[in-house]
Amino acid sequence: MKYQKLENQEAHWKWVYLTKKAREGENVTRYAEKSLQEDIVKQLIGCQNYPQKIEEWIKAHLAPELVIKMDQAIRARRKRFFNGEKQSTKKKSIDLEYAVWLRLSKYSRKMKMTLSETIMYMIDEREKKALYENQMSAMKAGLKDLLK
Repeated sequence: MKYQKLENQEAHWKWVYLTKKAREGENVTRYAEKSLQEDIVKQLIGCQNYPQKIEEWIKAHLAPELVIKMDQAIRARRKRFFNGEKQSTKKKSIDLEYAVWLRLSKYSRKMKMTLSETIMYMIDEREKKALYENQMSAMKAGLKDLLK
């Protein structure tokens, strides 16, 4: 496993995930009755600072269709958390206008690269072009001096 599992932290992330879903009106329990759902969610909310109780609640009451979704969300959160510790792996973001993003995205697919790789490629190509232009200018100046 690449990223370490910290049980207390992951229990908190699960609690945050489930309470957010419940606030949005989604049924996070395996029960169909509305009043029972509300009571069970109140129990979850009361477990906030008790990681063991959160895990027990999940085993006893979590809706089966949310198991995979929650695991994926926690896995992504764990990856972002550990990648955020190092400057080199921390995600950075830039704002692009839609038209620019669309062109970059099409070019990336054509080149079979990620957006980041495509941007790096374009920067490298521009730097190579500038270096080539400088060399050509120096050669032209040298030729002019020779022909004088």
